[in-house]
Amino acid sequence: MQTVTRLPATSTVTPSTATLDGWVVTAGTPQMTTWVLHEAADGTMMAGIWECTPGSYHATYTAYEYVVLIEGRITITPDGGTPVTVAAGDAFVVEKDFKGSWVIEEKVRKHFDFRLK
Repeated sequence: MQTVTRLPATSTVTPSTATLDGWVVTAGTPQMTTWVLHEAADGTMMAGIWECTPGSYHATYTAYEYVVLIEGRITITPDGGTPVTVAAGDAFVVEKDFKGSWVIEEKVRKHFDFRLK
């Protein structure tokens, strides 16, 4: 059994340009691109790269996400909560029950890890 897997370069993976489930555009015309670089054999985790152009979404999460922001800036505001602004170099977590806005202020590129189960 392989216990270490080097993730492929995004240039070798066909990306999806579909809007993520649970995400609704609320301003502008943001365009997202997602490269899934790895899925755990047991279906519990997914890792990849996500890019998005400026605009905003209302997002509903059903999975825990760990993020390292590679470039850009986002202000994330939970419904009824306090805004959190993250920028290139920041790491953050979004809990699986999150509902709120993502304002993409500058083109974003992030590495993500989703815990699916």
